[in-house]
Formats: sequence, structure tokens, C-alpha cells
Amino acid sequence: MDHRYDSSDTHRNKCAACYRQFNKKEHLVEHMRTSYHSVHEPMCGVCKKHTRSFESLREHLIGPLPKPDCERIFKEVGCDICLKILPSRNALRAHRESCQLSRSNNGVLYRMAKLGIQDNLRIDNSRGRVVALACKMVGGGIDGSLDLCARVCLIDEHENILFHSYVSPNLPVTNYRYETTGIRPEHLRDAMPLKQVSRKIQDYLCNGEPVWQIRSRTGRARILVGHGLDHDLKCLDMEYPAILIRDTANYPPLMKTSKLSNSLKHLTKTYLGYEIQTGVQDPYDDCVATMKLYMRMKSQAHKREDYPLATDPQNRNNFATWKQSELERMTPETMLEISRSDYYCWCLSS
Repeated sequence: MDHRYDSSDTHRNKCAACYRQFNKKEHLVEHMRTSYHSVHEPMCGVCKKHTRSFESLREHLIGPLPKPDCERIFKEVGCDICLKILPSRNALRAHRESCQLSRSNNGVLYRMAKLGIQDNLRIDNSRGRVVALACKMVGGGIDGSLDLCARVCLIDEHENILFHSYVSPNLPVTNYRYETTGIRPEHLRDAMPLKQVSRKIQDYLCNGEPVWQIRSRTGRARILVGHGLDHDLKCLDMEYPAILIRDTANYPPLMKTSKLSNSLKHLTKTYLGYEIQTGVQDPYDDCVATMKLYMRMKSQAHKREDYPLATDPQNRNNFATWKQSELERMTPETMLEISRSDYYCWCLSS
């Protein structure tokens, strides 16, 4: 029996999304069953290859071992921030002016927030449905390593400050971390107690809905944007439904190729084009950065699908074992058509 490698067979068993090649069709089917390729993945504007994250796409275009043809075209007409391919150099120059963002400064409200006096947060249905939250932590415990929330900021989708306050922690502060927080003992002396702050924020987020009844993305409760929100909510002693959380730390397209989180500082520099967290850090800057990242991810123009998630009932049997023979008769392109995402793309919030 001849066991020589047949390149034509392998080419027929090439994934239509990531371009991996397999010796047997059954191996390609198994790959499609577990890869969850979809229209929501970052995609090369030159060769149309799908990648799991923008970091992987960046490596494909300008990494240590880029694809030569894609690298050449990208260097000519590619945006190094959003990684889009533009039709000409003139189009790239015009695009770059709007793509590279800058730190916001909302004038009087921003300066008032620095003084910790923007704390009149009320439920208001006329306000927007998306808010960003950021905290700054001081240290507690014997060695000062325990994170205690001492400053919190909440902004709306237009980057206006909704709430900004110093916070009086439940435990004694043993390290003010002044070099990065800018917080001194006098800032916390008459600060709002943690329990009161948490209650105000949660009431505003829930917008009249009991937190334990929130089961839908389409109710009155607001979408919460942030970076490392699990940690922030824990330090605020708050709970909020995962279906309404948009966390830039664990959103798959913004994560590292190794599937670990990127820092907010790195994401802001790489995907927005400006610097934050240099010297004393302000939670307002973090709120603005996460909101900009959310809006940029949300505005991606992906193909509309009636049932875009692998968890949707209509999609659960797309790659079922009992369909193996039927799947093996499909072309790679047909298999990609029925494949769906295993994460909630933020473009669906539109």
C-alpha cells in the first residue's frame, strides 16, 4: 500500500477560515467542531484568513514571521491601529486621522471629579444604556498588598462623568500607593462609605430592575464596561449579571495569542493610539479608554446572522457526531458557513 503524502488531498481538507491543512477530512471536521470559526473573528484584509485575536492578526501581518504578501500590502496601505486594509495611501492617511484617538478631557466636570464632588448619581431612564466603571485601589493588610477601593468613577457612552467619588474602605489603609493613586489620608477622611457607594452604583446600573431578575440583554438594566471588572466588583462588594458585562480584559479578540489578558495600558496604546497610566493614574482615563475600546469593537461591520452563537438552540447540532458522514461530504466553505462563534461579539449589542 502506498502511504505517500498526497498534497492534493490535504489541500481539499484545508480549513476555509484559518487555512490549517489536514490529512483526512474527518480531522478537518473535528477541527471545525472545536474551533468555532465565525464572521466575528478578526480577519486579514488581504488573504481573508481568520484569527482568534487581533494580536494573532498583527503577528500574521507584521510579526516575526509574517505572511510575505500580506506584509507587503499592509505596509503600503494598512492601518497599524485597527489593522484594516485601505484602497490607497491617500485613503489610509484620511482614515488614520480618525482612527488614532486621544485622551478626553470633559472640562469642568472632569476638574470637579478630581476634587471628588461629582457624586449625585440617580436612576434616570433618559440616560444612555452603556456605562464604564473604573476603580483605584489602595493597600490594606499587614503588608499593604490587600486591594481596597478608594476611588471610583462612572461615565456614560459620551464620556461624561456620572459619578466620581473617593471611597472610605471597610478596612484600615496601610499603603496609600501615592505614586500611582495620588491618594492621601485627607482624601478618605470624609469620603463616602464603601457600602453607600456600592449601593448607588448598583441601583444606577440595574435601573429599576432587581439584580436577581436580570436575565436578558434587552431590559432596562445598563451594560457595564470596564477592564478587570471581576476584581473591581469584588472590591466594591457588588454583583452584576455576566450577560451585561463587557470586560476588555477577557474579550477574546483583545486577548493575547496565549489567551491571557492584555493590560489596559497596552490595549489603549495599541488599539486606540494614545498613552494612559503614566505617573499618577486617574480612574476617569481608564473609564474613557475602556469605553473607546468597547465602541470600537462594537462598531465592527460583521455579517448579520439570525442565530450568531454556537449556544443558540438552532446551532447546537451543526457538528454533532451523528452527522459525521454528512459533514465529511461538505466543502470546507460550507462547513464554515454553518460554524458559529463561542463568544458574544460586541457588535451584537448594536
